[in-house]
Order: sequence, then structure tokens, then C-alpha cells
Amino acid sequence: MTHAPRDPSDVPPPPRAGPFVLVGLGVAGLLAWGGYGQWQQRAAAADTQRKIETHVPRLRTATVERADKPLEITLPGQTDAFARAALYARATGYIAERRVDIGSRVRKGDILLRIAAPDLDQQLAQAEAQAGQLQAQLLQARSMVDQAKANVNLANVTNSRTSTLAGQGWASKQNADNSQASVLSQTATLASAEAGVKVAEANIKAQAATVDRLKALTGFKDIVAPFDGVITTRGVDVGDLVHADGTGTALLGMDRDDVLRVSVNVPQSAAGGIRDGLDAVVRVPQMPNRVFSGKVERSSVALLLSSRTLTTQVDVPNADLALRAGLYVSVTFKVPRTQAMAVIPAEAMVFNQRGTQVAIAGDDGQARWRTVHVQRDLGTTLEIDRGLEGGEQIVLSPPADLRDGQKIERQIPKSDGKPVTAAAR
Repeated sequence: MTHAPRDPSDVPPPPRAGPFVLVGLGVAGLLAWGGYGQWQQRAAAADTQRKIETHVPRLRTATVERADKPLEITLPGQTDAFARAALYARATGYIAERRVDIGSRVRKGDILLRIAAPDLDQQLAQAEAQAGQLQAQLLQARSMVDQAKANVNLANVTNSRTSTLAGQGWASKQNADNSQASVLSQTATLASAEAGVKVAEANIKAQAATVDRLKALTGFKDIVAPFDGVITTRGVDVGDLVHADGTGTALLGMDRDDVLRVSVNVPQSAAGGIRDGLDAVVRVPQMPNRVFSGKVERSSVALLLSSRTLTTQVDVPNADLALRAGLYVSVTFKVPRTQAMAVIPAEAMVFNQRGTQVAIAGDDGQARWRTVHVQRDLGTTLEIDRGLEGGEQIVLSPPADLRDGQKIERQIPKSDGKPVTAAAR
């Protein structure tokens, strides 16, 4: 099939250049606007970076104090009697008289109870009677010794005479032998009599010991106060039967309270400064206007493994008896320091990946980070034993973005509490 040639008038005209130009101008404008926006962002970022680098923050500072005076530490404690005794019976019998009750003030040597012990009295009387019998036996044994000595003398005289006559032929040899044997027999009798005296003397000593023991037991019929103090417990009354075996409930309990012991557990951090004679101040919550003074008198030397504390006792005079045993008290010590410490506010401390640090405001107006070691945390303040010497200007609450060597402006508190700005040098 043959197509007829197209009429030139039927060919569409070429598109106009105007729309393309408009589109191109629009694209160029958008690119230019985007480039300008990017330039503005970069310029703003650069300006911000420059401001950050050149910004001088105004920070509060404080002077690091140097602590070389004794450390004042307050610890809880409790009072206890200086001496405490539980009184038991040493004589079996009945309570015949009671002179005290709980709360009674007594002096050393005062009779507190009387025990009626008739069995013990009878035993003592029997022992004394037996001692008298033994004394009579001793006298009898000594008389036997005297008689034996007389017989020995007579036998010696007889033997001497018989031996002389036998040598002259006036007496037989048999009589001489008999007189000599009589001397030996009388000598043995004397030795036996003397041994009897020694046995009698030994029996008397043994019986005297028995009498002394029973007399000592009868002395325990009176229960006396071992020291000045107060009766705290009573376990018997008149008519009660008591035994001398020391078991069961104590008859009486008493405390010495003219001096009190205050027991305190001192932590390991301060235990090294606790010494005998160290002054202590004792306060009782219920007596806010009273202060009691005492001294460290003794300690356990070794620390308790369970708590790492040193058991310490403070003796407190209590002449007016204002204190009582068993009170909860607070005890303040001024413990001598083993080395000087730097003291800083707790808000100056920062914990980061480099450890425990503080920011020091130097004289050149720059901040420098310094690593320190905390020896003791006292709550609002910290004691530093390494990293600070004292006298440095330390930044309080340093910002997290504070750089080492960054310029800062110090605000030093005045005496009236208003800050003063110190310009950077």
C-alpha cells in the first residue's frame, strides 16, 4: 500500500524555548537557594563553634582548706556501771533479815541480808569440841614421851651397872645382855611416843583448819556490800531457803555508778588515733543542756573482724548521779590526725571515666582537671589526702563540658554571701 506524501502544512511547529528557560531558571534558583542555605548553616555552625571556643564561663570557686587540727568525730555509745556484782549465798540457811531493796544506796561493808544457818552453827560447835579432844590427846602423848625418856635413862643406868659387874665377875653374862636389850626396848618406846606427839599435833592442825573453814562460812551468814553503789535486783525475801552451791537466782544485784563506763565502737578510719587518756565529751539526747566529760581508759587494741571497729571504753565521773547505766549517748572525740588533709566541698567532686577529679581555677584564668583521692567523706565536705595541698581555688559544681585548659571567670563569695567576679588574666 502506497502512502501519499504529507503536506508540509501538516507538520507541527517546533516547541517554544520560553518554557525551557523558565524551568532552567527555576532549577538554578532552587540550587542557588539550597547552596545559600547550606552556606548559612555552615556559617552559623562555625560561629557557634567559635563562640563555644571563645566563651568564658562564670563559675563559682572556693579555697581549698588545709586541715591539720584534730579530727572531731561523734559516735553512738551506751553507758554501763563501772562495777557490777551478783551476790550469792555461801551459807545454807534461811533469810532471817533483809535490810535493802531495789534502789537502795549502800556503802561498802554495809550488811544487806542476814542468813540463819543453825546446821552450820552446830557443825562449828562440834568441830571446836573435837579440837579440844585433840588438844587433850596431845597432852597425853607428851606425858607418854616424858615417861619413855625416864625409862630410857633408867635402862641406861641399869645397863651400865650390870656391864661393870659382869666384867668383874659379880654378875652373869645373861644379866648384862638383858640390861642391854632393855635399853634398846625403852629407846624404841620413846621413839614411838614422840611419833604419837607428832600425830596428835598434825590432827590438831587439821582440826583447826576445819574450825577456821566453818568460822569463815559462818561469816558469810551476813551478806555485805562489796563496794559503794545501788541495789538493782532482788531475788529473795525473808524466810526464803538459800543454798551455798551458788546456783539459781542471785540474792541481790548491785552496781557502782559514781563512775560510769561508756562503750563506743570506733571505726577503722579513726581507730589509729585512739589512745588512753584521750578526752571525750558525752551527751545524752534527753539532757540537751548537759555535757559530761570523760577520758579513754581502755580499748580492745584489736579491731572486731565483723565490723572493723575498735571497742573503746570512756570513764565518766558521775558524782551527782545524773547519768544511769544503760543510757544511749553520743560520744565526741578529738582524734589527732596522722597527716594533714585538704578539705573541699562535696559539690566540687566529679566522678568520670578518669576517676575522681576536681577542677582547679589557676592564676592564669584557666581550669585544670586534677585527680584526687578521698580519704574521708564527711557529708557536705570531703577530706583529700592526695592531689591537693590546700590553698588552691577549686571550681564548685563544674559543668560536664568544661575542658582542661579552658578559660573561666571566677565568682568568689564575699563575706555577705554575694559573689564577686574575678576576671580571667
